[in-house]
Amino acid sequence: MHAFATSALCCGKLACEACCVRGVALCGVLDQEGLQKLGALAVDRRVGAGATLFQEGDPADDVFTITSGMLKLIKPMRDGRRQITGFMLPGDFLGLAFGRTYVYSAEAVQESHLCRFSRPDFVALMDRFPALEKGLLGRVSTELAAAQEQMLLLGRKTARERVATFLVSLCRRQGVGNGQKLELAMARADLADYLGVRTETISRSLSALRKERLIELPDPDHIVIVSLPRLEQAAEG
Repeated sequence: MHAFATSALCCGKLACEACCVRGVALCGVLDQEGLQKLGALAVDRRVGAGATLFQEGDPADDVFTITSGMLKLIKPMRDGRRQITGFMLPGDFLGLAFGRTYVYSAEAVQESHLCRFSRPDFVALMDRFPALEKGLLGRVSTELAAAQEQMLLLGRKTARERVATFLVSLCRRQGVGNGQKLELAMARADLADYLGVRTETISRSLSALRKERLIELPDPDHIVIVSLPRLEQAAEG
């Protein structure tokens, strides 16, 4: 699913049945009745590029589904530095906290739109529609597996393997295959932060993968995947 997907509006309301991310979003598990109830709670939220959706420590009053754009998740450190812990794409769900406050910050990489739901209303809807709660638990399990993969990525893989692994993951999330264009909207510095390397290392690794004819670099914001199978091999070393 590409980052430029958009949600559908009807008479100022979100038309969930026509939403282009429904197939990959949490709401896709709901039947028609559940979808109508969820749509009645949804509010369209626009976040400009570089703007903050919420900060760590803010009251966790709302949850969100991204319908277009890209956000980065940030964990502030005590010395003032920030660690990027993930990038969120259309269809991703964020904001559900176990406590009363958000445990990370979310900032828009590019202009983004989200469906915003009141947390109490969303929790009440999960009680009414068990499929929604089951779907959310499935996503939490997937996020835990991704966190374990990130630990392996940072602890064991070379810089080239880290970049290749990230590109493969992004291909899967955006549904990109051989000969297709992958959107790489985040800054090289943000990607370097996420992968635990220097910014210049990202550029060198991308150039190396290009020389190996695994990818092409038509412009700073896109990558053409020449051979996804070989890129997957590069990710595994």
